Amino acid sequence: MSFVSVEHLQKTYSGTPVFSDINFTISKGEFVTLLGPSGCGKSTLLRCIAGLTPVDDGKILLDGQDIVPLNPQKRGIGMVFQSYALFPNMTVEQNVAFGLRMQKVNANDSQKRVAEVLQLVELNDFAKRYPHQLSGGQCQRVALARSLVTRPRLLLLDEPLSALDARIRKHLREQIRQIQRELGLTTIFVTHDQEEALTMSDRIFLMNQGRIVQSGNAESLYVAPVDVFAASFIGNYNLLDADTASRLLQRPVTSRIAIRPETLGLSLHGEADTLIRNHSLLGNVIRYRVEVRGVELIVDVLNRSAADLYADGQRVALTIDSSALCEVA
Repeated sequence: MSFVSVEHLQKTYSGTPVFSDINFTISKGEFVTLLGPSGCGKSTLLRCIAGLTPVDDGKILLDGQDIVPLNPQKRGIGMVFQSYALFPNMTVEQNVAFGLRMQKVNANDSQKRVAEVLQLVELNDFAKRYPHQLSGGQCQRVALARSLVTRPRLLLLDEPLSALDARIRKHLREQIRQIQRELGLTTIFVTHDQEEALTMSDRIFLMNQGRIVQSGNAESLYVAPVDVFAASFIGNYNLLDADTASRLLQRPVTSRIAIRPETLGLSLHGEADTLIRNHSLLGNVIRYRVEVRGVELIVDVLNRSAADLYADGQRVALTIDSSALCEVA
């Protein structure tokens, strides 16, 4: 039996649907990400599961129990927000212990559990500090520890990394994933960052306009998008209508085609029918914008050495891996 089951969930604000007929299941210990653009309903869905926003209809089953009628404190759910929401007048250990005070856990057990979770998030040396004495990444780890210390049945993370710089964000997402695996904690993570979703998730639910348009593991979403939205949101696909695709491939094509930039190749061998319009260095990848047969494409090539760089205005040969062509609705 699924550990989390959402059935026919609906939510409307002032007569405008946020989402309708949302259905999904999550296994115990699974890390699932709700991915999508701003305004697609993912954060509202998370808040409905937490009990912070009431639902209009449907069920939310947690370990077989419908938690919709329960208030947030009785759901056994921990939640970490984008804003740290720490008490500025409390130390790190006092902030972490706050939930245990609300649960009336005795002082000895509370002290032990706080010490354990601070060790888990690598903040045991910061226990006596106040939030203003911490970095953004440390504050977010305090917020995570505060949720973990109550031993929730389900952990919800609402874009907890979006306010952090890239280096800290990468480190913290690795740490969150490691902790989640160690604890076997069922987790729902909300983000609009595709890289976070692809690297952290067991499964991804891609949302758009209040619907889950595609779900699956990272590879299936990246390699086989079901429609134009999925292809444009996951990765940097070249999206071509049937006529444009026919001109590029020089054969009849009857549907819209998506082509991943990294499946295209450039070389000096073969027919030099491709013009390098411009290029951008993206670290280990060079992204070329090229034109071939009147069609503009993005081509991603590994940055092996400066000697392999093609100049703007240079003509080269283009190779297309036909097995990587993806039909999209």
